[in-house]
Amino acid sequence: MAPIPKLMKAVQIEKTGGIEVLQYKDVPVPTPKGDEVLIKNEFIGVNYIDTYFRTGLYPNPKPMILGREGSGTIASVGSEVSKSLGFAEGDKVAYMGTSAYADFTACPAEKVLKVPDQVSSSDACSALIQGLTALTLVEETHKVQSGDWVLVLAATGGVGGWLCQILRAKCANIIGTVGSEEKVATAKEQGADVVVIDRPGQGDVLQTVNECTGGQGVAAVFDGVGKNTFERSLECVARKGTVASFGNASGAVEPFLISKLSAKNAKVARPTLYNYVATRQEFEHYSDELFKMMIEKSFSVRIHETYPLKDVARAHTDIESRKTMGKLLLKP
Repeated sequence: MAPIPKLMKAVQIEKTGGIEVLQYKDVPVPTPKGDEVLIKNEFIGVNYIDTYFRTGLYPNPKPMILGREGSGTIASVGSEVSKSLGFAEGDKVAYMGTSAYADFTACPAEKVLKVPDQVSSSDACSALIQGLTALTLVEETHKVQSGDWVLVLAATGGVGGWLCQILRAKCANIIGTVGSEEKVATAKEQGADVVVIDRPGQGDVLQTVNECTGGQGVAAVFDGVGKNTFERSLECVARKGTVASFGNASGAVEPFLISKLSAKNAKVARPTLYNYVATRQEFEHYSDELFKMMIEKSFSVRIHETYPLKDVARAHTDIESRKTMGKLLLKP
C-alpha cells in the first residue's frame, strides 16, 4: 500500500447544532492503538444516529469526528491484535466504530470484519449498521415467525428496506408505511405485501392493520419514527405483541403510563444494535448471517446516493428530510 500520510481530510464538529457545525478540514491521521487496525476508508455510511450526535440529542465529548461505520482496506495492524482474527494489510474490511467521516479510521479490531469476495465494499458498508439492526430486531427484539403479520414503519428507509427483505425471507406478512406515492412500488419490491401512504387524507394505518389481521393487530411493530407514531403503534399491536421502538426520526418518544400495556399484555422494547453485537461472537454470528442472506437471497442493496465527503452537509439535509430511499454513503 501507499505510505500513510500525516494529515487527512475529516468532518469534525466542535459544538452541537445544525449542518453549519459540520467542518470539513485537515486533521492528523490517527495512530492506532495496539488492539486497533487503521483502515483507509473507501465508503462511509451515513446514519440517522449521526444527526443525533450533531444536534446533541446524544451527548458526546467535543471536538468529535462523526460517523459509525465504513468499509475499505487495512492500512496497518496494531501489535496487540489477536492473530486469530487473521487481519493483514490490504484486507477488504467493513467496521462499526467511531470517527468514520474521514480518509482514515482507527478501529478496535474486534469491531472489524473481513468482507466476502461476493460482496462489494459499497454494499458491505450499506449493510452493516442498518442490515444488522434489522436482523437483530427480527431475531432478538421480537422473534418473527413464518405467517406473522408485522408492521414496518418507513418501509423504504434505511432500516425499513432491510426489514422488509429479511421479513420476506422469513415468510412473514408485511404491512409497510411510506411517505409518498412514489415510494409505494419500492416498498413492494423490497417485500411489503400491503403498503399504506402514511399522510393525512391518504391512508389509515390502523384501519389497514385491522383489515389485514381481522381486527387482531400485528405481532410486532417496528417503529423507527418515534414520537409521532408511538401511540398509534400501541394501537396496532396484537395481544401479547411487541412494539419495537428503535429510532427517533420524529423526536424522542415521550414518557407514557406503563399500565397502558396491560390491556393487551403488550411489550415495548427500545433496543440498540450495539447491545446485540457487544461480543465478538455475536458480531460475527449476525454479520455472517447477514452476508449469507445477501449472497444467497440476492438482497437488493439500495443506495440513495454516494456523496463526496466534503458534501456531508447535503447528505445530512437529505437524510433528515425523510425523502430518501435506501442508504446514503460518503466517499473520501
